[in-house]
Amino acid sequence: MLEPGTPAPDFTLPDQDGKETTLARLKGSPVVLYFYPKDDTSGCTKQACGFRDGFPAFEAAGATVLGVSPDSSASHAKFVAKYDLPFTLLADVEKVVCAAYGVWKEKSMYGRKYMGVERTTYVLDRDGKIARVFPKVKVPGHAEAVLEAVQELK
Repeated sequence: MLEPGTPAPDFTLPDQDGKETTLARLKGSPVVLYFYPKDDTSGCTKQACGFRDGFPAFEAAGATVLGVSPDSSASHAKFVAKYDLPFTLLADVEKVVCAAYGVWKEKSMYGRKYMGVERTTYVLDRDGKIARVFPKVKVPGHAEAVLEAVQELK
């Protein structure tokens, strides 16, 4: 897990349209970087829809919202279309960015251990430094808490 005050690791990943997004190019405005396990599953859908519903407020605060999961660009495109998501989803198929941000972890469900994304959100300041970390995210109220953190950056 990366600590507040440290520079966010830079990366370039394809979005839902196959277009590349480079984090360093977003300096100058706050960035919400949220990592989630899988497109179109119940918790991930609730989380994405929370950011969607609060999106006008994130825009008003000047923030860029980016969702990252190991799903493909094609999977992201379907997810964006199905739920009318107004922000970018990035495909970290090789899990390199998930590993760099410390969210690719051993998890356990019903006694079975497996590797997966631990739902985590990073709020980056205008200089590309980590301002806040929300580890082990519980979805209800999460988008509102992240928006508050973004608004505190002003």
